[in-house]
Amino acid sequence: MSNIQSQEYQEFLQSIKNRVRQVQIKASLKVNSELLQFYWELGADIVAKQKDTHWGSGFLTQMSQDLSKEFPTMKGFSKRNLELIRKWYLFYSQDDAIAKQVVSQLVEIPWGHNIAIIQKSKSIKEAIFYIQKTKESSYSRNLLIHQIERV
Repeated sequence: MSNIQSQEYQEFLQSIKNRVRQVQIKASLKVNSELLQFYWELGADIVAKQKDTHWGSGFLTQMSQDLSKEFPTMKGFSKRNLELIRKWYLFYSQDDAIAKQVVSQLVEIPWGHNIAIIQKSKSIKEAIFYIQKTKESSYSRNLLIHQIERV
């Protein structure tokens, strides 16, 4: 039996595979966190511009087209998603103290979970509860929605 087929090699290889998977998960979480931090800032920018300018109702449509053209491989710049980013920001920014407390938690769960929470929760307090439960229990989006709708 060659050394490459030995039990020792197979165990070594398995440990490398496990480490690669762990790094992939960490990288994915970091990308998610950075993207959601960007979405939070984008939401703030959209709200501020809509308040301070008179660009009209076509603003998000035009912005969607321009960003999608510039970044064709990136998802997330559809008009619908820009509306959700704005809604997400507005939902939590109603209270500055809560917003500062919650932003660091928001970026720790996937975007789809964040949207499900704001669409289904009746209050920021309830939303924070589901953010924390999602983090603690690693809820899938479907399980999260099920948990919210059970109440």
